Amino acid sequence: MDVSQDQFAIRVRDLVVGFGRQTVLDHLSLDVRRGEILGLVGASGGGKSVLMRTIIGLIPRQGGTIEVMGQPTGGHGRGAATTWGILFQQGALFSSLTVRQNVQFPLRENLVLSQELMDEIAIAKLEMVGLRAQDADKYPAELSGGMTKRVALARALALDPPILFLDEPTSGLDPIAAGDFDVLIKTLQKTLGLTVFMVTHDLASLTTVCDRVAALADGKIVAIGPMRELLQSEHPWVRAYFHGKRSQMLQHEMR
Repeated sequence: MDVSQDQFAIRVRDLVVGFGRQTVLDHLSLDVRRGEILGLVGASGGGKSVLMRTIIGLIPRQGGTIEVMGQPTGGHGRGAATTWGILFQQGALFSSLTVRQNVQFPLRENLVLSQELMDEIAIAKLEMVGLRAQDADKYPAELSGGMTKRVALARALALDPPILFLDEPTSGLDPIAAGDFDVLIKTLQKTLGLTVFMVTHDLASLTTVCDRVAALADGKIVAIGPMRELLQSEHPWVRAYFHGKRSQMLQHEMR
């Protein structure tokens, strides 16, 4: 097997994405190693979610290549569902479906299973993310923000994908719930051997959960490495992000 296929879960080369005359990603390149948690940071509107959505095929690219698990991909096709799971920023649960039905949705779309087996899988996934079997019959409107995120995570894991995409996973959560969710992500990553691609601006998550952090600015990855390396970066945006007053205050509190 080619070394790149064995070492990297995701390889992006010279990726160009734009809308109209605006170029959002400008010949961006990025490697995500198998089994790591990679955090992606960038300015609001700077292209973080665009990059994630382009990798999974929700946004078309204008140039460049993307490989996932060693295979070139445009990110489309039914087979992609078994390669990655996705947790969108607000959870994106189907409001008319119960928790159980939301978790079972990928199973119904991609596999032929008995109802009994799907029920067993749904309960197992809910318990995996720290929820109870009794929560399965609730509707999204009955859930707290933290529970919504956990249900969405259970759905993302329904097909046992090797890659997990997280878009601002702790957004909207209070500090305690966010900390608990960080611990859950790290535990699942270690237990299941997942590769995690996490778009976040949460400095606590970046510090406590991520193996490496990539900084996106001016349409490119301008710095990448462990958090301690990014704190030493001389790039103007990276310095402003990690050494601004708010960032310094949060880093001081986390010590």
